[in-house]
Amino acid sequence: MNSRLRRFRPIFFLVRRYAGFTIPAIPHARAIIDPKDHQILKTLTPLATAAFLLVSAIIAEEAPDTPAALDFTLKTLDGEAVALASYQGRVLMVVNTASKCGLTPQYRALQALHEKYAKDGLAVLGFPCNQFGRQEPGTAAEIKAFCTQNHGVTFDMFSKIEVNGEGACDFYKHLTALETKPKGPGRVSWNFEKFLIGRRGNVVARFAPRTKPEAKDVTDLIEAELAKK
Repeated sequence: MNSRLRRFRPIFFLVRRYAGFTIPAIPHARAIIDPKDHQILKTLTPLATAAFLLVSAIIAEEAPDTPAALDFTLKTLDGEAVALASYQGRVLMVVNTASKCGLTPQYRALQALHEKYAKDGLAVLGFPCNQFGRQEPGTAAEIKAFCTQNHGVTFDMFSKIEVNGEGACDFYKHLTALETKPKGPGRVSWNFEKFLIGRRGNVVARFAPRTKPEAKDVTDLIEAELAKK
């Protein structure tokens, strides 16, 4: 049996057991299948069982693995839970933002990146944070109104988080632990620090807050990552 078929041995075992198909018993398959699945399958007709198992196998086979950097779920400013895995296959610019910072005008530059490259697969993700000089004190509604009315932001904005310390969200704990050039690992230093995540979910760069979104080294890297299909 080739390696592809070998991955389906537990499925063959269950089809044989519940659908009545004549397939040789597979040793140790019982240990691989969750016992709860047996109870579900007992309620199905043989034909429905076979269809259920085969479709499940195909879905499991085709579904791509979620990269570590995208294996998180966060809430938008509107309170909607979003799995970062839904961005898989796109290039992501991840930025911690603030409304009352000297770097706040970068919102417009980030919006410009969004307008220029979104059609090619770039997604800009903004994460408001109040840890630096308490420069993001507003509610979610206030932050949304500020971004849209003052800077025309239409890229995805998430709910306020912490990016440093014990209270940091798991996504940022992951990002800041990575050996990412040119800045390297460690705490986020200020508002508008930028992480670039490639199409395959690998974190390819980390730029300091004062590095402008439109800087050539930033846009060159964005374009290089977008070119990877």
